[in-house]
Amino acid sequence: MNNGTGKQVWFSHGEWWLVLAIVLVAIGLRPGIVSMGPALPAIIESFSLSHAMASMMTAIPDVLMGALALPTPWLVRKFGVNKVLMTALGLLSLSIFIRAFAGNSSLLIGATVGVGAGIAVAGAMFAGIVKASFASRAALIMGIYATALSLGSTLSAGLTGWLLQSTGWRMAVGVWAVLGVIAMIAWWCVIRKSVTTQTTIVSSKLRATDTRLPFRTPVAWLIALFFACVNFLFYSILTWTAAMYQESGMPAGEAGAVLASFTFCFMLASPITGMFSRNLDRRSWLAACSLVATIGLAGMATPGAWPWLWVPVTAFGLGGAFTLAMTLPLDHTHTPDAANRWNAFVLTVGYLIAASGPFIMGLLHDKNGDFVGGYQLLVVVSALMLVLAAMLKPPQP
Repeated sequence: MNNGTGKQVWFSHGEWWLVLAIVLVAIGLRPGIVSMGPALPAIIESFSLSHAMASMMTAIPDVLMGALALPTPWLVRKFGVNKVLMTALGLLSLSIFIRAFAGNSSLLIGATVGVGAGIAVAGAMFAGIVKASFASRAALIMGIYATALSLGSTLSAGLTGWLLQSTGWRMAVGVWAVLGVIAMIAWWCVIRKSVTTQTTIVSSKLRATDTRLPFRTPVAWLIALFFACVNFLFYSILTWTAAMYQESGMPAGEAGAVLASFTFCFMLASPITGMFSRNLDRRSWLAACSLVATIGLAGMATPGAWPWLWVPVTAFGLGGAFTLAMTLPLDHTHTPDAANRWNAFVLTVGYLIAASGPFIMGLLHDKNGDFVGGYQLLVVVSALMLVLAAMLKPPQP
C-alpha cells in the first residue's frame, strides 16, 4: 500500500498492530497439539495406553477443527469476532493446564476435547479476518499466519522433549498454556486500540446475506481434499515422528529436536511460498511442494535413513503446501463472510479426514510393532497431493 508520499509500505500503523496480534494468537494455536508428540511415550507409560488410544491426543483436536469449523461463522455473526476469539483462547489455555494435571485417562481425554475446541474455533476465524483486513495481500498474510503457527509448533516441539527430561511430562505439556494467555492479552490490546479496517472486521459482527456452504462447487471439494492430505501428513508426522525415533534408541531430547527441525523448516517454507506465489494459478507451486514432500517422506519411510535430512525436506514441501491450501479459499471468494464459509467447508472436510492419520498409524504400529507401514502410507497420500495439484485450476475472472 502507498503511505501518501509515493513510497510503498507493507502495512499502516494500525495494520501492524493487527498483524502482531494475529501472529501472537497463531503462535499459541499449535503447542497444545505438538507438545503431545515428544510426551506420548511417557503418557502411554503413565496411563497404560495403546498407541491407537494415545493417538487421540492429536486425533481429537483434528476432529474438532473439522466439526467446529461449521458453526464458527455463525458464532462470529451472532457474537462478534472479539468475544468468540477471546472465549476460544481462554478455553484453550484452561484445558491445556487441566490436561497437564489429569489424574486419569478420562480427564486426560476430556481436557484434550477442550484443547481441540479452543484451537478449532480460533483457527476457523482467520480466513474472514484476513479477507476483510488484507484482501489484496491474502497470500502474504496467510504466509505470516502459517509461519506463526509453525513458530509455535517449533518452540513446543523443540523444548517439550528437553523439559520432559528435566521436569516430567506434566510440566512439559502444561507450560504451553501461557501462550494462550499472551494471545488473549494481544487481542485485548487490539480491542483497546480500536484497530479497525475498511470493513471493521475486528470490532463488528459480520452480517451474511448467503450462509450456504459450497457443497455443490467441485473446486471447493478439490481444495478440501488437498487440505486434507496436507494435514493428514502433518498431524501424523507431529504425532509419531518423535516416538518413532525414540523407539530406535534416540533420547527424548534429540527426538524432540528432530521434530523441531520439521516444524522449523515448515515455518521457513510458509512465508517464502506466500511471498512468491502471487499468480492466482498456483498449480505449479502446489505440484512442486507436493513433489518435495513425497521425496522427503520416501526417505523417512526407509528404515535407518538419516532423519536430519529427510524430515526437513518433508517439512519444506508440506509448509509451502499448507500456506497455499489456506490461501485457495480466499482466491475463490469476494467477501469476508464468503471466505469464512469456504474456509469452514475446507476445514471441516479436511480436518475430519486428517484426524484419521494419527489413529491409522497408531493402529498399524499396534499390529506390526513398528512405524514402517505407517510411513509408507504417508508416501501414498503425498503422491495423491500431486494428482490433486494438477486439478486445482484458478478462479475464473
